[in-house]
Amino acid sequence: MRLFTGLAVLAVLLTGCSAPAEPVAAPVPQVAAEEPVLEPVAAAAAAPKAKYVFPVRGKNVSYHKTHSGYPATDIFAACGKSFVATTSGVVLEVSRVDKYKKNKSGPYNGGKFVSIQGDDGVRYYGSHLSTVQTGIKKGVRVKAGQLLGKVGKTGNSSGVCHLHYGISPPCKKAGDWKVRRGVVWPAKFLTSWRKDGQKSPASAVRTWNKKHNCKA
Repeated sequence: MRLFTGLAVLAVLLTGCSAPAEPVAAPVPQVAAEEPVLEPVAAAAAAPKAKYVFPVRGKNVSYHKTHSGYPATDIFAACGKSFVATTSGVVLEVSRVDKYKKNKSGPYNGGKFVSIQGDDGVRYYGSHLSTVQTGIKKGVRVKAGQLLGKVGKTGNSSGVCHLHYGISPPCKKAGDWKVRRGVVWPAKFLTSWRKDGQKSPASAVRTWNKKHNCKA
């Protein structure tokens, strides 16, 4: 019994004299990788929408929904009323001289005229003008509502003051007068613009040209 007790005491003493245990390092906290900071990307500037205005200024102005022979319209107004740019764009063609001869149909029917290519890709044509505004020439940039000329009765106008108004694609071929005079009915667009609406003919013109490829 004494032998067992002594052995137990010896074991205790040996334990107390053993080398101290190695300290255990505290676990290093895991830090999540820093998320990259994304700089805000500036929104791309939206293309400005085309602004449309009715092409003749004045009271007692009327127009038909139909036209003889091809899609266009005649806007009836007193001679001298202002013909203005339907939308912003660039002047394509100008005729300051009335080259029409009686009973001769063709490219000179319109007498004095101006056509512009709008920023919407559509050509807008107004003819039978009495005068073309000074400074209006091919390549000049114009704004919606800018004066292009005055309503008249030059060309094949039957002697009646009015503006022949045509909407078409700006074809590359020179002298494409059959297209220039009008290929898309303007009336519904004119009705919109007269009420300060912004109905665009661009889609209708593209659809026509996809089918006809600038051939009227």
